[in-house]
Amino acid sequence: MLAEGIHSGADSVNQLFLLRGVSESRIPPDADHPLGHGRTSYFWSFMVAIFMFLGGGVFSVYEGIEHLYHPEPIQHLWVALAILSGSLLLEGWATYGNIRELNRRRGNQGFFQYVQQTKDCDLVVVFGENAAAVVGLILAMAAIAVAKITGDPRFDAAGTLLVGLVLICVAVFLSCEIKSLLTGEAADPGVFSALQECVAEDPRLAALLKCVALQQGPGEVLVAAKVRLQDTLSGTQIVEAINALEKRLKARRSDVKWLFVEPDVVA
Repeated sequence: MLAEGIHSGADSVNQLFLLRGVSESRIPPDADHPLGHGRTSYFWSFMVAIFMFLGGGVFSVYEGIEHLYHPEPIQHLWVALAILSGSLLLEGWATYGNIRELNRRRGNQGFFQYVQQTKDCDLVVVFGENAAAVVGLILAMAAIAVAKITGDPRFDAAGTLLVGLVLICVAVFLSCEIKSLLTGEAADPGVFSALQECVAEDPRLAALLKCVALQQGPGEVLVAAKVRLQDTLSGTQIVEAINALEKRLKARRSDVKWLFVEPDVVA
């Protein structure tokens, strides 16, 4: 019960972190941040993972070990099970809604593959929190029930320990995923494919030589590309061709916020 109480408290604080991240990521570009503040959401999502690791996981493991050595008898079993059952219903409902949204966005992509590759870190963090909460509540209910039936309170301590380990595993997974986004992860491969198609559609553009696409935040992609143009084009025609390429790509991929194109002859 204590482990789940701590977990619920940590989750409440984490939602405030995520809300702040969403709010700050929408701040328009300025002189200090010419590419916007999109990556701010990744920072606050990383803070969620750290808080889950320390505030939930590590403390629960400590409590579990402590009660293994100093077990206490189970009291008020039905009150504890009623509270945990109510929490499980609420967390299960939230997790179901989260999974529905993930399924809507992933399309034909595998569920766990999408969770690993998606750039929507807020959605993944919430899913990780909800999934860990559901598993933790089930473990807590089972541990309390077994401890009461057997009369051995060490089962309750073992349940607390398992809840902590679940939180630590989820926190480590989330931190690894968010670290990649914080340090500059490549955007969805579909951005490169869309740019190739846009180049092929314009006879003024001879070839796409090189492309770098970086995720700058949820729904925000930066693209830098080298393009070979036809030799017969004038300076004005080159500018018009590049501007047309930018317009076509942004119409096809609304997440492309910045496109920098360099005319060149070599990659």
